[in-house]
Formats: sequence, C-alpha cells, structure tokens
Amino acid sequence: MLKQNLQQKLLQKLSPQQIQFIKLLQVPTVSLDTRIKEELEENPALEDLSLTISEPEEQYPDRDPDEDTYNSDDEQGPMDEFNIDDYLQDDNVNDYGSRYDQNGDDEDERKEIPIAVQSSFFESLQAQLDLLPVSDKDFAIGKQIIGSLDDDGYLRRPIMSLTDDLAFSQNVIAEDEEVEDMLKVIQSFDPPGVGARSLQECLLIQLRKKDPNDPIIRKAILVVENYLDEFTRKHYDKLEKSLNLTSIELRGVVNEILKLNPKPGDSNEVSTKQMQVIPDFHIKNNDGVLILTLNSKNAPELKVSRSYQEMFQHYDKASQKDKKLKEAVQFVKQKLDSAKWFIDAIKQRQQTLLKTMNAIMQYQYDFFLTGDDKNLKPMILKDIADRIGMDISTVSRVANSKYVQTEFGTFLLKSFFSEAIQTESGEEVSNKEVKKILEEHIGKEDKRHPLADEKLTEILKEAGYNIARRTVAKYREQMNIPVARLRKEL
Repeated sequence: MLKQNLQQKLLQKLSPQQIQFIKLLQVPTVSLDTRIKEELEENPALEDLSLTISEPEEQYPDRDPDEDTYNSDDEQGPMDEFNIDDYLQDDNVNDYGSRYDQNGDDEDERKEIPIAVQSSFFESLQAQLDLLPVSDKDFAIGKQIIGSLDDDGYLRRPIMSLTDDLAFSQNVIAEDEEVEDMLKVIQSFDPPGVGARSLQECLLIQLRKKDPNDPIIRKAILVVENYLDEFTRKHYDKLEKSLNLTSIELRGVVNEILKLNPKPGDSNEVSTKQMQVIPDFHIKNNDGVLILTLNSKNAPELKVSRSYQEMFQHYDKASQKDKKLKEAVQFVKQKLDSAKWFIDAIKQRQQTLLKTMNAIMQYQYDFFLTGDDKNLKPMILKDIADRIGMDISTVSRVANSKYVQTEFGTFLLKSFFSEAIQTESGEEVSNKEVKKILEEHIGKEDKRHPLADEKLTEILKEAGYNIARRTVAKYREQMNIPVARLRKEL
C-alpha cells in the first residue's frame, strides 16, 4: 500500500566550493601549475596575470585608479543577486599574501633543472640489435623479445606467448626453438644479465661473461647454480661444508656475487622517471629566529577576465529587452562564478598551508633550529589540528603531500609526526628518537655478529627506554633494516 509522508532530515553536504578547496589542498606544489593550467583552459573567464600584458589605463575611462574597480550606477535589473563589483575587487591578487611569504623564492630557485639527454634502456637494446647481421625474421623476433622485456630487464613472458604474438601481430611464423635462440643473442647484449627469466639466470649470465679460468668465478657459478637459496639466506656455514671452502675462499665468492646487478634494466633508466620534489615551504634560521616562507608557485597571479565582466554587463542590459539573451547571461555568470570560486580556493589553500606549517614549525622549533632528530617532540595530527582550529583531515591532507626545505635537508611534513614513548623517568619522547638510537647501534655493530632484537631491546632498556622486543622488531622493519641473520657479513 503506497503512502505519502513529509519528513525533515538534517544532512551535511559539501558545496562545490568546499570540494574544489579539498582537492586543491592535497595537490603538491609540483602539480599545482598543471591544475591551474587545466582550469585556465576550461574557463575563459579566468586569466593568469603572468601570461598577459596589462592594458593602458585610458581604455577604461570609468575606472577609479585608486581602487582598481569600476564606478557604475547602472541598475542590475532582474538579477540583483549578482554583483559585478564582487569580481572587479579581486583584480589585485597579491593582497592575500601573509607575513610568512614576504621574501618569496630566490631567482636561482626558479631556474629549471637541466635534464641529461640519454638513450633509454630499450633504445640501447634496439641499437645493438640493429648492428647484428641477422635475417628479417630473426630481426622481427629480436624486436618482439626486446619489446616484451620488463623495465628491470627481465623476460617474464613464456616463449610460447612470444611465438603467438609474432604470428598474430606481425604475421611471422616462428618455432619456439627459433625464439629461444634469438633470446640467447639478446642475453649477450649490454647491460649484462638482460633478457634473463629469473634471478638465477640473470646472475649466471653475468658470471659467465667473466674470466672462466678464475677459480673464484667457477665457484661462484657453482653457488648460484646449486645453492642460491642458502646464499640468499646467508647460511654460510652450510656453503663451506657443501663446497669444501675455506672462510677466505667463501668471502671471495660472496663478494663476487654481491658485485652483480640483480636488475640490469634499471642501470640505464633515465633518472627523471622519478618525480621531482619541489619544496612547498622554506624555513631559514636568521640568528636563532626561524623564518617561514611559502613557495611562490603557490600564489599564482590569477584574476577574473575583464572582457568577461564587460560582456556580462552588456548581456545583462540587453537581456532585459530580449529574453533570448538570458541563456548567454546565465553562461557568462556561470563562468564568472567558477573563476571567482577558483581564485578564492587558491587563496584559502595558501592561508591553510601557511597556518598549518607555522603550527608545525612552532611545535618542532628545536628540531628546525638544530636538525637533530633527538629534538623532535611527539606530535600527532590532533595536536596541530587543535592549535589551528581545523579538522584532523585538513592537517592530514597538508602533511601527506607537502615538503619543507630546511638547512638540514628537504622533509615530507608527514615525517614530523610520531607517537610518544615514555622513559623510565616519566618523560615523553618521540619514537623517532628511539629509531635513531637503533639505527646508530645497528650501524656500529660487528657485522660478523650482528645484534639480535633481544640484544637491541636490552640496549634500549639500559638507555632508559622500556620497550618490548616486538616493538623493536616493528621499528626495525619500519626502517627497512633486515633481521640480524641477514645483516651478517664475512
């Protein structure tokens, strides 16, 4: 049975402006320029002052030179809710700066970083294939093999799949044996180890390219062929017994294998594949006083297009006489609204970034003065959120994607947040201090007898940090330090 009833509900919904601000806030400086260019392309009512030439003042006789706004007594007609002055007053885009970003960036920091031009890994292999005196069929097979390699130089596709690809995509009918033979040719290319189908094959290819008369090389080949698992687990005592090696011979074999490259494809890859880190903030120490500045790229010179403002005034007056122009008025108004919202979002983004970073700087003042990890205080997102009067999610969006450049290096803001650990004296310290102590002791340990987690726990307890062994293991794993057995060296 159908019924109709009336209900009242209280719901929270994000406005389009809030959604736009949230998206802009989590964008790092390195990607902000791209985001602004996208908006400029989509919205003709938005302009970038850095890309436009200012027009002569006499073109705007109604303009007040002191206020950079228009004096207009025209009535707005049926659209009183839309005030053109709201858009004109934002022409001076630099008025939303703050005391933290007066200095801006140095000219040297604005210069583009030169990129070395070099051939890629696959181009290098293709160049070597081009020099070989092979038939057209073998050349097509070799080209297919090179195109099937992963970025690290390994071939992880079955030979049968390559044969099928040659038949269907290039109309080249080849037997599996022909592909295998051509693969061996590719494996002779530089860098050594390329075209391998496993780590074992990769290491063997590199070893077999070395002096076959060297006894250390022959024994290294034997280890990789038959005892690779024992080698990776560092069961050196088993290797000595199985191969009847002395400790000196085993050390030579291990050192020879460790010289090999397990990922030959990475050696020729252009370093620019990695994302370039551009700091969002700069902190300088001026005789004990920290000065915070925001990267100038975060304060683009945006304004609402004056031509669109004039277009709206023209259409608005005409629409009062011609109803057909109302659609044009609505379109122009929508673009003007969108431009103003975007400029406001950029302003709010800048102010939020500065407010959050300033709170972090004040909280960790001793660290930014000295650069010593031991001066880092325990700090969680809620600590900063309470200080700036914003939500934890806002602080998280800032911390997860922004970098700060200091005199001691460039750091991700997220790295300054850590949990508190209580010492025997009752003092709360950051777990980063404990990790630093662990790193120091592991760095100084005797690699022939590395420190186990139990021993590290005892060392920390002697230093006044009452921490369980499982916590030590967790911190060690977070620092990507392997267990004691895998840190053992001969």
